[in-house]
Amino acid sequence: MTIDKNRVIIFDTTLRDGEQSPGCSMTLSEKLRVAEALENLGVDVIEAGFAIASNGDFEAVSQIAQLLKKTAVCSLARASHKDIDRAAEALKHAVRPRIHTFISTSALHMEHKLQMTPDEVISRIADSVSYARNLCDDVEWSCEDGTRTATDFLYRSIEVAIKSGATTINVPDTVGYTTPSEYRRMIQGIIENVPNSDKAIFSAHCHNDLGLAVSNSIAAVQGGARQIECTINGIGERAGNAALEEIIMAFRTRQDIYPYHTGIITQNIIRTSKLVSSVTGLDVQNNKAIVGANAFAHESGIHQDGMLKNAETYEIMTPESVGLKKSELVMGKHSGRHAFRDKLKDLGYELGDNEFMSAFTRFKDLADVKKTLYDDDIIAIVDENMRDNDRMKITDWSFICDSGKSSAATFKLTVDGKAVSVSSEGNGPVDASFKALRGLTDGEPHLELYQVHAVTRGTDAQAEVTVRLEENGKTVNGHGAHVDTLVASAKAYVNALNKLQVKREKTAPEIMSD
Repeated sequence: MTIDKNRVIIFDTTLRDGEQSPGCSMTLSEKLRVAEALENLGVDVIEAGFAIASNGDFEAVSQIAQLLKKTAVCSLARASHKDIDRAAEALKHAVRPRIHTFISTSALHMEHKLQMTPDEVISRIADSVSYARNLCDDVEWSCEDGTRTATDFLYRSIEVAIKSGATTINVPDTVGYTTPSEYRRMIQGIIENVPNSDKAIFSAHCHNDLGLAVSNSIAAVQGGARQIECTINGIGERAGNAALEEIIMAFRTRQDIYPYHTGIITQNIIRTSKLVSSVTGLDVQNNKAIVGANAFAHESGIHQDGMLKNAETYEIMTPESVGLKKSELVMGKHSGRHAFRDKLKDLGYELGDNEFMSAFTRFKDLADVKKTLYDDDIIAIVDENMRDNDRMKITDWSFICDSGKSSAATFKLTVDGKAVSVSSEGNGPVDASFKALRGLTDGEPHLELYQVHAVTRGTDAQAEVTVRLEENGKTVNGHGAHVDTLVASAKAYVNALNKLQVKREKTAPEIMSD
């Protein structure tokens, strides 16, 4: 069999490291949607979660493992038998299961975090990797804080991990400290100096604290790594991870410099980016490379003139290459089921019969109050429709906002299938709404962010609202869309409360990042 030396494995950790971003907890249904989108994108390995962290994480990994047909599914596990057993159990139905176990190797982490000696760490590496390998043929091992680990100890640790059965070795830049030239030399040094390095694939996992995650990841590949760990939109802890879309399009656009290729279907990048943005409530900045609203926009007269004459004057890639299509005013209240299904397919959605009819009903309701519907309107409808299994759902609402009087809001909801009604007064209808809805859950979540923007143009545009709640150091983002800004605000708040319930279930393992 011929080995393609320039094939790079894409390991997506949006559902694990990405979800550790402040506010980014996802519900089970949202995780399943993202996992399916990642498989359609062509990702090789999906790190579906940290099975030991909570029953919710375990269930997510388990269901994703059962859902996916070709993509490898991975669960993170600390260097303990309990973690590894839990990961193996969650992955038992995966077509291609992978256990990803890790332990810190830097002197700083060993002394202050693990409180273990180097010899004890080496012993733990051998024990955990061999134990995982007895349960799963595909084992990845990570040396947490690898880029700040003493070179000799790094080599020793990696040699032991490979000898114990690790098939992939990840050398993470856990705190975003390294630089491209340094990281490239590090990977090269490992491959050249670790005796059994030829028996494993080396991987890069870079954080973006200095804005170098993408550059460092590419440098690692130049140094011999053949797996990159990344996330959609670059989400992740602190400043985030290396952005999948930027790495992929750098490879595709500069084949003269980077002769590497992946299995990613680039035309699915935009729709996957939008999905992740929607379910996490984290908007993509306008000037974000590849997927930002301005990535293919041209306002300068000189640029526009050049574009009209030849698009290559100011665009180094085509919008179509990442799946960007201009919205067209083609849908309205007279559009039928067939046209709506075709539009959904064009936007990358394949819905079951029940989901389709529910989305179609919402489409018709919106078309009654909005003359023309844009693609983004339909995306917002589908995203809202996918939340039908949330524990708390708003079914009816009423707002009072009169001059000189206190505002009031009343809601009817279903909570775990039971009808509930809540109401409150406040300083304006939004304040009244949030006060009323806050009583649906225990605790006192603090509102950190309330943000509104229009999905499309026009006075009849749907409002898209993001709400961020904080409770005991944990944050969640909620998202809602509706032609009425007040309703969108209430839906975003309830979405945040649903995610807060998920967040409360999570434990805080002593080693969460890699």
